[in-house]
Amino acid sequence: MGELGVWVRLHYVYPYPHVDEVIPLMAQGKILPYLDIPFSTPMRAFLKLNETSRSSENVLTRIQQWRKVCPDITLRSTFIVGFPGETEEEFEELLDFLEMAQLDRVGAFMYSPVEGAVANSLPDHIPLEVQQERLGRLMQLQEEISGERLACN
Repeated sequence: MGELGVWVRLHYVYPYPHVDEVIPLMAQGKILPYLDIPFSTPMRAFLKLNETSRSSENVLTRIQQWRKVCPDITLRSTFIVGFPGETEEEFEELLDFLEMAQLDRVGAFMYSPVEGAVANSLPDHIPLEVQQERLGRLMQLQEEISGERLACN
């Protein structure tokens, strides 16, 4: 890809070990130093529900390693707030994750039912007012993080 003579930007890259091999190519300028990573949320309950082996601790270590190899890397992700059953404690874990990960860009949206989705039948749907409040808190925090990261570059 680095030999194509065009910018190559990687989207929807899961933070698995094989991605580590791409980061040096970014540091060499062969691939645009940008990753769009669908972290979803780092909450253990959500990860268990989605039957994945990723943990926030491993992801944070991986992010630190990527930034050591390629200091100019830009990391972006998108998060859902108000997923059915999300507790305040779990939401706070998401905020803590964002504080530690220091992602450059973040998009977020409130959970909403999608036709045919398994989550529609889950108990404890979060009231709209709570979802809106959580979305506001997340975006406020991310605005601060993004501003700090931009000021350092």
